[in-house]
Amino acid sequence: MRANVSRRDLLKASLAAVPAAGLAAEATKDRAAGFKLGVITDEITSDLEEALKFLSSFGLHYCELREFWGKTFMNWPQEDLDRAKKLLAQYNIQVSDIGSPIFKWDLPGMPGKNENERATSKGTYSEADSDKMLEQSFKIAHHFDSRKVRIFSYWRVEDPDKVFTRVSERLAKAAKLAAKSDIILVLENEYSCNVGTGKELGKLIKHVNSPNLRGLWDPGNAAFLDETPFPDGYEACKGTFAHMHIKDAATNPNTGKHTWMPVGGGKIDFKGQFAALRKEGYSGTMSLETHYRRPDGNKMESTRESLEGLLKVI
Repeated sequence: MRANVSRRDLLKASLAAVPAAGLAAEATKDRAAGFKLGVITDEITSDLEEALKFLSSFGLHYCELREFWGKTFMNWPQEDLDRAKKLLAQYNIQVSDIGSPIFKWDLPGMPGKNENERATSKGTYSEADSDKMLEQSFKIAHHFDSRKVRIFSYWRVEDPDKVFTRVSERLAKAAKLAAKSDIILVLENEYSCNVGTGKELGKLIKHVNSPNLRGLWDPGNAAFLDETPFPDGYEACKGTFAHMHIKDAATNPNTGKHTWMPVGGGKIDFKGQFAALRKEGYSGTMSLETHYRRPDGNKMESTRESLEGLLKVI
């Protein structure tokens, strides 16, 4: 005897067959529509496949590579590069950029003022390594079908204006090298470096005026230098950047010290920032750079909390 099955029954059965994570990913895709949103993978975990699974569960299709399987980009052997590329294809995730530490060291003859930042930095490189590192980063970017490499502006000196010419000339030279490999260098405004605010970022990018040197706008880093990220910092660097880092910050009113927060839990006006990005038709990529840690220190759950906050803002 043939069963009488209604359309409603068939729909219920088909939905029951879809994993809950898949439905969550579909919902999240809609919430992030219009933005090329990803996460810096080692902010989740050093295990690249676990990080990609996490991204996929949220329906995200971009990531930024800085470190995976315990190695930084200068130390990735070919077998790791090949394995990583296969995993990225498997999870349908694109690489927005390579998060290099290039120029996150002392400007020759001009040591940075923050001894603690310099002492705790993982960097073991200097100016003598710069061209070799740039060339290596270009190869790795192309391996992952990306054109963007993140760079910095040397450890911050007491008066960054005094080294503006030297820094801009060096980055202009790097941009010329990048042009030969069809690469775009994205300069991060990093609070511990000479370009730390939106105002400083916009000034340098406009001064160099090269299609191979664009900005990487980080509102959180600007907040750590007491700039109001939105609207002030954004207005100063609007139109100069091709990538963003998203993280939130707060300031202790008693001590004046800054701390990282989950997105939406700090003082940065991300609702205004994203509304402005939509209005301007921003088509670049962006990465959640978690930084915030829950009291238990769990990186993945801290990222989950911050990403969920970010998606609510979007």
